[in-house]
Amino acid sequence: MKVFVADKLPQQAIDELKELGLDVEFDPSVTSSKLDQGLDDTDILIVRSTELTETFIQNSPRLMLIIRAGAGVNTIDIEAASNAGVYVANCPGQNSIAVAELTMGLIVSLDRYIADNVSDFRNGKWNKKVYGKADGLFGKTLGIVGVGQIGQEVIKRAKAFGLDIVAWSRSLTPEIAEEMEIGYADSAEEVAGQCDILSVHLAMTPDTKGIISKKVLSLLKDGAFFINTARAGVVDEDALYEELKSGRIKAGLDLIENEPEYKQGEVESRFQELDNVQVTHHIGASTKQAQLAVASDAVDIVRGYLEEGEVRNWLNRCAHTEAPWKLVVRHYDKAGVLANVMNELKKADINAQELENVIFEGKKTACCTIQLDAQPADETLENIRTRQNEVISAMLIEN
Repeated sequence: MKVFVADKLPQQAIDELKELGLDVEFDPSVTSSKLDQGLDDTDILIVRSTELTETFIQNSPRLMLIIRAGAGVNTIDIEAASNAGVYVANCPGQNSIAVAELTMGLIVSLDRYIADNVSDFRNGKWNKKVYGKADGLFGKTLGIVGVGQIGQEVIKRAKAFGLDIVAWSRSLTPEIAEEMEIGYADSAEEVAGQCDILSVHLAMTPDTKGIISKKVLSLLKDGAFFINTARAGVVDEDALYEELKSGRIKAGLDLIENEPEYKQGEVESRFQELDNVQVTHHIGASTKQAQLAVASDAVDIVRGYLEEGEVRNWLNRCAHTEAPWKLVVRHYDKAGVLANVMNELKKADINAQELENVIFEGKKTACCTIQLDAQPADETLENIRTRQNEVISAMLIEN
């Protein structure tokens, strides 16, 4: 079995994959356009930020499993993967601390003009008169949109800086907020209206696209900071640009729309003309600590798939099939029994959408639960029930 690693991964992880008996190809410089040509001989793909398109999936006939060495999967065409029967898994939470650290770094840098200080010094300029006018962070209010693992890590660090916290998240309730000792808001708009610093920590989904809207940004007070270490798409970037261009707010961004796919080269962006924005190079998760943790998790997912046939953190599994009927078959645990049951269903043109078979202690009998897309006729049920020395009982239940 072959695994292709399409982005930078620690050598330790590459070695561990080889120890699993896998043929490993490691090419961290490969581009999305190159991958679109397909991987004819690859069974498992490990990827970080490289985009995986429908074309790539269609041109990779042996592909069985895609592992995102990180949390966000917006660069993967999950629908195409599902249609091709390809597992998609991720490694959430392993880089939360790294992203939280960068978030706090951007906040401090904006307040103390750190990037501008360094730039001027390297260009032979001394400008203490300008850079000695920071407000300071203590006692200000940090607004958090999204209190998942990264948001929670930011909250821990922000409290150490003496920042008050107000937050909104779909999972956050007033009771949970009270337990976390933070303020609760009903919406992203309410957070923006209360805070001095707004930081977003949401995964990119259809529901979160553009959630930091023109209205949300307009509610920020003059001089407020906006921080994005999540995904570019969660922000209305045109609205953000206009707010920054007006000089009303500052921003620290680890992500921008249409950022380069390549790891090193030239870049052009409208944000380069603005002196009130600091842009880092999509490095939120890029610490050695985080990369080792993520890589270890990715290898563990591969190991589980090889040894147990299960995919941990499987993202594109159907939650439920809405099958209207369930057939429960208690049977003797021997070869061919389930095949014969399924054959009776096939003859009746009934599709088995889900199946779970469990074994009783002693390994002589078992019970199989089959979710069906249609009701079997009495004749079909009778054919199953009367299979001598195979079926103990068969019961049909309406879901």
